[in-house]
Amino acid sequence: MEPEYFTTAEIAERLRLKERSVYELVRTRRIPCSRVAGKWLFPRRLVDAWVLAGIEGEFQAPSAVPAVLAGSHDPLLSWAVTASGCGLSVDAGGSFDGLRRLADGRAMLAALHLPDPDGSRHNREAVRGLPGPPDLLLLRFVQRRQGLVTAPGNPERLGGITDLARPGLRVVLRQADAGSRALLEHLLAEADMDTRALKALPEPARSEEDLALAVLQGAADAGLGIEAVARRFGLGFVPLHEERLDLALSRRDAFEAPLRTLLDFFRHEDFAAQARHLGGYRLDGLGEVVYNR
Repeated sequence: MEPEYFTTAEIAERLRLKERSVYELVRTRRIPCSRVAGKWLFPRRLVDAWVLAGIEGEFQAPSAVPAVLAGSHDPLLSWAVTASGCGLSVDAGGSFDGLRRLADGRAMLAALHLPDPDGSRHNREAVRGLPGPPDLLLLRFVQRRQGLVTAPGNPERLGGITDLARPGLRVVLRQADAGSRALLEHLLAEADMDTRALKALPEPARSEEDLALAVLQGAADAGLGIEAVARRFGLGFVPLHEERLDLALSRRDAFEAPLRTLLDFFRHEDFAAQARHLGGYRLDGLGEVVYNR
């Protein structure tokens, strides 16, 4: 299994470059990277997307894009799809899966929450690395709180990301394509750790609900998830990070009936009321264009 983060020497070998060329790319901020504990680390999946962005040749858009919402699983977004009657089919396989499906025309909309390499923003570097669609938009959806989902009352008294490495503590991870998995790896890297330090369940959770159920049923002691799902299942929650969940789409598809109906619904009071009911969300800047290719 390949590591999630490469060192300078490893990324130079992967890209078939000299190390001094990699340092020049870092100096000019042209390659996804992050400085942790005095050394440069390169996220494998973001670097792969960056390489894809340089592919020569014209992107051929499919003649008809299926009305599918891919990418990150989010309970508020899934509720909005149903409540709006927009007709989108939800197939949430994770943020990285959503990127791939949007790029090759297998999804009309992708929900993303991927930390940029420097941790200051979300999703922009990931979509810049896509070879298509050529008219890609990134819209603000919501801000939501991520943290440690624990048993009710937090009996293990977990307080931070490093507590997940306590001896004997069972941790449920998300699948490799999930943005929550990328965030976990990012937070661990900031603490000079990685997932090998955790006692992880053999099978990852495929959704936020699956993660919460693993904790609720006692199969795991904790996992990284969103506050809304912890509240829904009556579980403990230790906030660690506030992230942006954004929506990537083609400008052309924004005028199709499914997306037009869903985007209009976000302005209804019912949507705002549901966000307050679920908890852990902020709607600042909803619908704002944050990237326009």
